[in-house]
Amino acid sequence: MAAVTASMVKELRERTGLGMMDCKKALVENDGDMEQAIDSLRKSSGMKAAKKAGRIAADGLIRIKIEGNVGVVVEINCETDFAAKDENFVTFASDVTDALFADPVCDIEALMTGGFEATRESLVQKIGENCSVRRATRYEGDVTSYLHTNGKIGVLVQLEGGSEDLGRDLAMHIAATNPQVVSPDDASQEVIEKEREIYTAQAAESGKPPEIVAKMVEGRVKKFLAEISLTEQAFVKDGDIKVGTLLSQQGASVVNFVRYEVGEGIEKEEVDFAAEVAQQLS
Repeated sequence: MAAVTASMVKELRERTGLGMMDCKKALVENDGDMEQAIDSLRKSSGMKAAKKAGRIAADGLIRIKIEGNVGVVVEINCETDFAAKDENFVTFASDVTDALFADPVCDIEALMTGGFEATRESLVQKIGENCSVRRATRYEGDVTSYLHTNGKIGVLVQLEGGSEDLGRDLAMHIAATNPQVVSPDDASQEVIEKEREIYTAQAAESGKPPEIVAKMVEGRVKKFLAEISLTEQAFVKDGDIKVGTLLSQQGASVVNFVRYEVGEGIEKEEVDFAAEVAQQLS
């Protein structure tokens, strides 16, 4: 009998989305043959989950919970907007958010191994789509938030000073403009140098003298930093004032913020519908 290793179990879990013990048992029963183990699992009650686990979960919901001085924002994914509205998925998203809110370290991996993985697998069986808990952020302090009505964009803001109304306005502003950092000083040198390299290559093609090119590049870098920095952006409710000025007027500063948009950064799979139907029938 071939030895069943931890890496084999891990691969089968990734390919099927099923639990560790089920995958290990299938491998043992099939003498370590990965494909036979998959066939065995497809014939079992986990068939639907196994068939769907490889699909990209790029839709879903953002959930936010704030109580007292603690706030948490979570992204829970599924494959389609239709499934995101399913009562079972919505309940799962709420339960996950409550559990992560109660965890001071907001550890998704610990949450799943602590029992939610079985719940996730059961959910996959019910709705017929792959599901995952992608990311979560937890702040403590003066926390305010904004959740877009469709549940696809959520923002959490931690302020020092100011008011709850200011925090809510800033959260809505962040949802609309998607800044990357609080101020230009917070931009990483790596990001700045990457942009400078791009602008230098673009400006060099102008044929202008090196000293002019250098000024053009630095001007573009400065403009880029202003565009990605919250404090340098024009406030969406009053375009005549910058967010930084608004904060100063109210004696406030932004300690942290996070903006989640469902599926951002996930490379969505282009599906050939005819091929998918043929695969389902095979």
